[in-house]
Parts: sequence; structure tokens; C-alpha cells
Amino acid sequence: MSGVIAVLGFGEAGSLIAHDLAAAGAVVRGFDPAVPAPVGVTDTGSDAEAATGADLVLSVNSAKEAVAAFAAALDAMHPGAIWADLNTAAPGVKQELAQMGRTHGIPVTDIAMMAPVPGKGLKVPMLASGEAADVVAVRLRGYGADVEVLDGPAGLAATKKLLRSVFYKGMAASIVEALEAARAAGDEDWLREHIAEELARSSADTVDRIVTGTRQHAVRRGAEMEAAAQMLSELGVPPLMADASRSLHERLAAQPRRP
Repeated sequence: MSGVIAVLGFGEAGSLIAHDLAAAGAVVRGFDPAVPAPVGVTDTGSDAEAATGADLVLSVNSAKEAVAAFAAALDAMHPGAIWADLNTAAPGVKQELAQMGRTHGIPVTDIAMMAPVPGKGLKVPMLASGEAADVVAVRLRGYGADVEVLDGPAGLAATKKLLRSVFYKGMAASIVEALEAARAAGDEDWLREHIAEELARSSADTVDRIVTGTRQHAVRRGAEMEAAAQMLSELGVPPLMADASRSLHERLAAQPRRP
């Protein structure tokens, strides 16, 4: 496939994606102020230099740098070029990028990487939404990427990823905190086995049971999590997730009961 792909950011994800694109035959150039380009990728001196002459720019730096990177590269991009933001940024940031792009005639595609990139590289499952999402998906699939296109604006892909993050990262943090407390109490092996059994039994019915039970028993469970937070403090473990759980249960308990 013809054309130049620019990759901005050679962190863990960007370096692997740039490497895999180059290995698959793409002409790749890029920039990172702190990390040299991977083998097969042409290193440049700035975001603007990397974007010059590229028909597709992949921004894989960080959510904090997403807007600044686009602003730095915009004037160097030619008509017909596409900006794809792969950073884990809030939907509002993706929408801001899309508005910036419309002002300058540059379509912006929002891409969410839905799994860790190490071990998968360019084959990491991705969601794409926004202007030119179909075009970007076809282009990247030509090099072996796994891209699902969503029918919606920039920000939709980010929304889906972050909704899942609230669940998955929250669950992970709770497991880490619980095992840390269990270790301090001398019960880590017992709790680890219990957690594994619960995860193995999970199904769609489990989600319904959790949601219904949490609302129905919010008062009692709020008090239970207050006790749990106190226990963690006594064990020397900061009760960050336990205290957050207490707060959520108390909020639910204060809401009017659904009919």
C-alpha cells in the first residue's frame, strides 16, 4: 500500500505499532523527543516534521499531549491527510481534536486500543469512530491490524473503552487491595482461591445479580464496607477501594427506591 504513515510517540504502544507497520511494508516516519525510532522507521526532529508528507498520522504519545501534538503538526499536514488519535483520552478531548481538524480540513479518527499492546503489537484489537474511520481501518487492516469501525463521532470509541476501564480497572484495583490486606492478615492463599472461583463462575446472570443486590442491600453493605475499611486501616493497608465502595453504597442508599 502506498503513502507515508507518521507515528508520534515511541512509548510502549507507539514503538511496537510503528515497528509492525514498517515490518509489514509500510513507509513509516515518526517522532518522540525522548525515544529513538524503532528499526525500519525514519526518525525526525519534531511532530511537524514527522507529519510532513504523511497521508496518515497516528498519535500515540499520551492523553495529556494529544491536543498539543495535533496543534504542532496541523500546519504541516497536507489536504487529504488524516489524523488518528490512539491515546487513552476522555471523549471530550477526542471531540476537541475533531473540531480542530474540521477547522483545518483534516478529518480526525478516534481509535481505542482494547487490550495491552505488548504481545500483540499492531494486531491489538482496536475500535475506531469519527471522520475517516472506515478509511483508516482499511489502511491499517492492510498491514494486519484488527480494527472494528463504530458508527459514530470521535469520542465514541474512547467512551466504550473508558466505560470498560471503570469496570475492569476498578475490579483489578479492588482485587489488589483485597489481596494486600489478606496478606497482612495471613489469609492471602484463601482469598486468592476464593476470587478465582468467583471469576470462573461469572456469567451475564452474575452482572444482573450484582446490580440488583447492590441496590437492594445498599444500607447494609455500606456499613459492611465501613467496617472493612476500618479493618484495612488496622492492618496497615490504605482502604482506597474499600472506602470508595462504602461511599458508593451510601449514595445508592440515599436514592429513592426504583419501582
